[in-house]
Amino acid sequence: MPHATAAWLVDNSALTFEQIAAFCGLHILEIQAIADDTAATKLSGRDPIRANELTQAEIDRCAADPDARLRLEKQPEQERRTKGPRYTPVSKRQDKPDGIAWIIRNHPEITDGQISRIIGTTKSTIATIRDKSHWNIANIQPKDPVTLGLCAQRELDALVAAAAKKAGIVASPDDGKIAGERAQLIEQLQAERVAAAHIAEHGAPPTELGTAQQQGDALFRR
Repeated sequence: MPHATAAWLVDNSALTFEQIAAFCGLHILEIQAIADDTAATKLSGRDPIRANELTQAEIDRCAADPDARLRLEKQPEQERRTKGPRYTPVSKRQDKPDGIAWIIRNHPEITDGQISRIIGTTKSTIATIRDKSHWNIANIQPKDPVTLGLCAQRELDALVAAAAKKAGIVASPDDGKIAGERAQLIEQLQAERVAAAHIAEHGAPPTELGTAQQQGDALFRR
């Protein structure tokens, strides 16, 4: 938790922002934002001394020499994932019902428990979407959970194959075609995002940028 550690060092040491940024692996502007309380989320400090990652003597040594760098005493404990629903970013949680509806419509052989694990939701939510009693059922539009970013294509394919095998369903010759079309759609969406990023940064699509660069190179050679 580098941001929380940085917040503690800002509040409890005389280290420079550059020293804290180097130790926590953050940009110096992020440290400035934490110090000014302008960070997007107010953080509770995390004591690296109590975690045996730093000593007070090491902090004092670096506080006395702005050019010195903190030396880590012990690597932070890696957080181990426990059993439970998959974590989904807040920005994507509103898309979960659409992804669930898509799986229910296209792969009825997949159980509620399997959907719960791959999407990261509860069985009760899945049940309300199945029986159309969900509070927002009028606005739910089935959409591929892969294109929504709720799961990876490899995970979904493995789940579909396992569920089909358990249900005794023979794969259709069209399944490969559908998978190919889905992969093509994902590549198209990714290309559109790249093009939009180029336009936002350079004011022109990548193809136009390449043409302009080639023309400039030709003029330079002349």
